[in-house]
Amino acid sequence: MNPATTFSNNLLLSAIQATATDIHFCPFSKKTDIYFRIHGKRVFHRSITNREFETILAYYKFTSGMDIGEIKRPQNGSIHFQLQALSYSLRLSTLPVHTSESLAIRILPQQEAPQIEQLFLFPYQLNKIKSWISHRAGIILLTGPTGSGKTTTLYALLQSLLHDNSYQTITLEDPIEKEMSNILQVQVNEKAGITYNAGLKAALRHDPDIIMVGEIRDRETAHFAFHASYTGHLVLSTLHAKNAFGTIHRLLEMGIKQTDLEQSLIAVASLQLLPIETNEHLPSRAAVLELLDSKVLQQAIAGMDPSDQQQFNSFERLRRKAYAYGFTGQEIFNLD
Repeated sequence: MNPATTFSNNLLLSAIQATATDIHFCPFSKKTDIYFRIHGKRVFHRSITNREFETILAYYKFTSGMDIGEIKRPQNGSIHFQLQALSYSLRLSTLPVHTSESLAIRILPQQEAPQIEQLFLFPYQLNKIKSWISHRAGIILLTGPTGSGKTTTLYALLQSLLHDNSYQTITLEDPIEKEMSNILQVQVNEKAGITYNAGLKAALRHDPDIIMVGEIRDRETAHFAFHASYTGHLVLSTLHAKNAFGTIHRLLEMGIKQTDLEQSLIAVASLQLLPIETNEHLPSRAAVLELLDSKVLQQAIAGMDPSDQQQFNSFERLRRKAYAYGFTGQEIFNLD
């Protein structure tokens, strides 16, 4: 085994044992620093020489299918990594910086998606979401920043839906983060002409009951997702927004009409991960959600801030509740 392979295996093992979701290589003039993203926080791991980094970077470029000679343009690639019985998909991205390139690795476990019951801090929020997925048409949006658990929750929702029901389910993803059985998963590839919109058009010809759009990124995808939802399909998707009410603003900015929101939007769940202590006192996280549905959703679409309403639990209220129940410490009040 060559030194680069040994270094990579040891690094990935350390990252996985630390429950890291990402690895960052940051080159500077005299050294390259390596960081792990653990529970949302960037944690320093170690430094290596720039010469060592050049060797490691070439190794990762080669094994992930990137162009080793290309240093002036960003590139993306992927690697499969096996650790005993556990399988991981590594998504790699390079970025030209000054005289070198930075490298980021996203670690995507390929084990079966967590049960939806394992994801949320408060059971009543799970029951609310389960009531949403009984709809056969309309759109459900999961929102939040990068790393807030949107895609994990989407997979868990699909897994829950398909456990007792046979639905023709098609996903459009960039990239496919986890392979799932009983689902047709389409890899978006813009270079090959498979954009989100082209994929959606093709998916509609396959008589789907459920369509999952990995992420609504632009106006065109937003409009097509809503079109699919009001033509008799249940659409699940994600959107970047700070909170639930902000989701409505984002959709309006994308040109979705208020009447379409009123007719097609079933609900919005905005996610925030809170650090909690397990019985073993190991660091862990669970999601709390700002939930918009029914009357509160319609009022939000009309422009009324739901945080002023008693029946709406904002992130601030949920954090206070988590602290009062002893699930977490005072550090959660610094999350905003």
